Amino acid sequence: MSLTALLPFIVLIGAMFLMTRSAKKKQAAAASMRNEMQPGTGVRTIGGMYATVKELHDDAVVLEVAPGVHAIYAKNAIGAVLDDAEYNRIVHGDGDGDDIDGAIVPDDASSLTEAAGADEPVEADADDDSSDKAKIDLGKKAEADDVEPKDEPKDEPKDAKADEKADGEADAK
Repeated sequence: MSLTALLPFIVLIGAMFLMTRSAKKKQAAAASMRNEMQPGTGVRTIGGMYATVKELHDDAVVLEVAPGVHAIYAKNAIGAVLDDAEYNRIVHGDGDGDDIDGAIVPDDASSLTEAAGADEPVEADADDDSSDKAKIDLGKKAEADDVEPKDEPKDEPKDAKADEKADGEADAK
């Protein structure tokens, strides 16, 4: 065999070697990151949930997802171990003012129906002519009332025998 016939196989084997090598490096980095976890460390799961590590076991981690709420996760479910400053910035909002215009988001929708600083619901502006507009009628259209129903074709007069037959019986001729 010539070298040109073996060249595609050599390239394929080299590409496979490089791909497995980089995948192994990523797996080793993730494993070392998970091994560096300590109780009290902030983490992000692969599902995007932020929590604090409470206990470490061989293949599992106990996470505090809310004050007093603990959940058990596999170590492989930890996507990132965060340093304290980043965890506090993300979870508690502590940081260097990354808030958008300092907007305060209310816990409920009451602020959408109440005027700012007032206990009465917000009314439409006086110059708004929306109340002058005719209300939309969601009932039948008037045109539908004017249409007469179609007359059904009139058949021959019924026999007296047909009336005496029970349902499901057919005429036998």
